[in-house]
Amino acid sequence: QVQLVESGGKLVQAGGSLRLSCAASGRTFSIYVLGWFRQAPGKEREFVAALTWSTGGTNYADSVRGRFIISRDNARNTVYLQMDSLKPEDTAVYYCAARTLNSLDEYAYWGQGTQVTVSS
Repeated sequence: QVQLVESGGKLVQAGGSLRLSCAASGRTFSIYVLGWFRQAPGKEREFVAALTWSTGGTNYADSVRGRFIISRDNARNTVYLQMDSLKPEDTAVYYCAARTLNSLDEYAYWGQGTQVTVSS
């Protein structure tokens, strides 16, 4: 089992910055990919960014590429999402999720989410 706890969400003005954190615990040695997703009111959950734990490789949704950066702290088993140039359309609940060596093709573990609100 892998447990994920997000933090850092809050109300911020458009154009501002915010850094989200996702702390992993449990069988962290089994983590293959850590990703960030978001869900806005009335919309489906969408992919934001992901990081492959062993290589550090990253990928991003087109809507955030160039504004958001995903990074990690191996010692703390934590992944971060630095969000710059925030827009009102970035308002959503942000979730951290993990793919593990036992679930390579799906995100089997999810955090509880953290609310990000961007005011115009």
